[in-house]
Amino acid sequence: MLQGIFQYMLLDGLISYLFFSSFFAFLVLLPGFPVFLNDKKKRLQNARKREMNRQFLEGIQMTAASLAAGYSIENAVKEAWKELSRIYPKDSFIIREFQILVHQTEMNRSMEQLFLDLGNRSGVEDIQSFGEVFLTARRTGGDLLSVIRNTCSCIRQKQETLMEIETCLAGKVMEQNIMSAVPLLILGYIRLTSPEFLDGMYGNVTGAAVMTICLIVYGAAYLWGRSIVNIEV
Repeated sequence: MLQGIFQYMLLDGLISYLFFSSFFAFLVLLPGFPVFLNDKKKRLQNARKREMNRQFLEGIQMTAASLAAGYSIENAVKEAWKELSRIYPKDSFIIREFQILVHQTEMNRSMEQLFLDLGNRSGVEDIQSFGEVFLTARRTGGDLLSVIRNTCSCIRQKQETLMEIETCLAGKVMEQNIMSAVPLLILGYIRLTSPEFLDGMYGNVTGAAVMTICLIVYGAAYLWGRSIVNIEV
């Protein structure tokens, strides 16, 4: 939260200085903070969900290996939890969740309901889908090992596809970031080297209107560019 406040204040101050050279503009732009914060939270949540998905994939792969070795699903999850504990810290998503699974099964709760609860807590589509498929397979007497392996295959394919897309777009993302910074760098350079060149744009209604239009166009171009390189799988 504090980091987000600092970042927005810095951005607000930079825009107010470069486009309007006015403290009043800084105050006018302050209501935009909730929008900035929500966008930042959304990006952090997406990154967190992807990491949760990756950890879950590793967890059910280990569970499948234990199932193939002849363990029951409850003991397979317990063995997977032990193996995961050697890889991830105690406060990681997969360790916390598998620990819940182990402890709840010891209290005679059904594994299918626990996986459903895990999917709901995570908010990750693939984990939720796994819980639903696992529930159906368990109640209809399906092959749990095949279900888990098929789920692993689907999640892995989605992750590999996403990684390929990100690799292909990495250069474009960098270009978009650079191009987004160029207008601000140009304005900053002019303000530092030839401030009188922009004097006519500050302190009057006409200049403020022109700079407002420029800022709107700049913001729209930035959002458009970001939407192009933001592809979900």
